[in-house]
Amino acid sequence: MDSAVVSNIKKPVGVPEPTVRRMPKYLNLLKSMQKEGDLFVSAPYIARLQGLDNTQVVKDLAYTGITGKPRVGYSIEELILALEDFLGFNRKHEAFLVGAGFLGSALIQYQGFKESGMRIVAAFDIDKQKVGKEIGGVPVFHLEKFRDLASRLHISMGIISTPAGAAQNIADLMAGWGIKAIWNFAPVTIKVPDHVFVQDTHLYANLAVILNKLTHPAK
Repeated sequence: MDSAVVSNIKKPVGVPEPTVRRMPKYLNLLKSMQKEGDLFVSAPYIARLQGLDNTQVVKDLAYTGITGKPRVGYSIEELILALEDFLGFNRKHEAFLVGAGFLGSALIQYQGFKESGMRIVAAFDIDKQKVGKEIGGVPVFHLEKFRDLASRLHISMGIISTPAGAAQNIADLMAGWGIKAIWNFAPVTIKVPDHVFVQDTHLYANLAVILNKLTHPAK
């Protein structure tokens, strides 16, 4: 399917967040099937592998504008292109990261972001031992350089991987410096103006759930 056709698909507004979160899982499954040489896939097959209801899968995929055909299913190639367009994975998104410690370094060097079209182009810190160096080819600047570089490079996404105590201050600075979306890895809830979107990824919270399940298994 021509990519120009996919890009013209009209996506409805107000897509439920759980649906958006399932889309990358569908995409990974389809890419694996494509590598195996498969050309078509049915919603029931996807549902079975993902542990979902068939109706839910059909409803989710309908948001991409692609519909399956009776007795044939979905074209895997078309569905992959539609999902990548829906998720924005086929477009380039550049981000700045603040907090070049162990977590920040791991995020910078994570190759999976490239498959999603996201690239961390610069990191920032106030530690003199980190400033001026590179992590996986990404330069580390002093935090004071953030505003000017963000403006010049038209960066709209910021990633926070600082200790909890510094996160709110960094979020305030990012909001004031033109950042429109913040991915927060610090183990604390941050507050931002309404025009700034925040996605929290609290590793400690996820770890707490795992440890709780191990400590108190269901009977």
